[in-house]
Amino acid sequence: MTNESNDRPAAAPRPEKGLWVRIGDFFFKYRNAAFPVILVVLLVGFPPAGPAGWLDVVAVAVTLSGLGFRAAVIGFAYIKRGGLNKMVYAEDLVTGGFFGVCRNPLYVGNMLIYAGVFLMHGNPYAIALGIVGYWLLYESIIAAEEYFLREKFGPGYDDYCRDVPRWLPHFGRLKQATEGMRFNVKRVLVKDYTTMANAAMILLLLELLETYYYGTQDAFLSDLTITSVLIALVLAVTGFIALAKRRKWLRA
Repeated sequence: MTNESNDRPAAAPRPEKGLWVRIGDFFFKYRNAAFPVILVVLLVGFPPAGPAGWLDVVAVAVTLSGLGFRAAVIGFAYIKRGGLNKMVYAEDLVTGGFFGVCRNPLYVGNMLIYAGVFLMHGNPYAIALGIVGYWLLYESIIAAEEYFLREKFGPGYDDYCRDVPRWLPHFGRLKQATEGMRFNVKRVLVKDYTTMANAAMILLLLELLETYYYGTQDAFLSDLTITSVLIALVLAVTGFIALAKRRKWLRA
């Protein structure tokens, strides 16, 4: 009489997490604290560049492109971004919408926003350290996410990785990836209003910081008044959307 358990093929051993994946797990867990702290250190640690109107225009355009890209992603297909208990987690493998164009479209949007912020600051050291540093942080987080997804979804995830690039969007696939899907404007507003508000306030504060360094006292006081009013307006709109979301006046 044979033992059936001995006839079953042994399960493939689970690969151990490498250092890069463990670093990604750490930053995924603490990103809500780590990313803002690193941003403040870079923006305050280096003096902003002198006035350069063309660079400010480019910075705002890049930031808006990042916000627009995130809006396009969320409007077509939304995924829970916080994981489970601050650990990487996913119920399903999302491959539709912009996730059929790029495997990490929200991170692409984030990198554009950060790039715009650092360009607005203008200091070459802040720009270089900020863009490269945040890209490396996201690379580690992506490594942790890919480890989890490959473990959970197996060959299906490998096929997805072969078809869809990690970073550079393949816009030729967009029509097919969004076929039959409807863009949800309300979901964009409900899910991403804080990102929009934070980006707006950071750009306003950087413009004020530039005036503090290079403008006259009168110019700084004038900009301080204008910036305060604009930030108050942004906070008021943000607060209203949060209230509407909580009271169920605005549903995704």
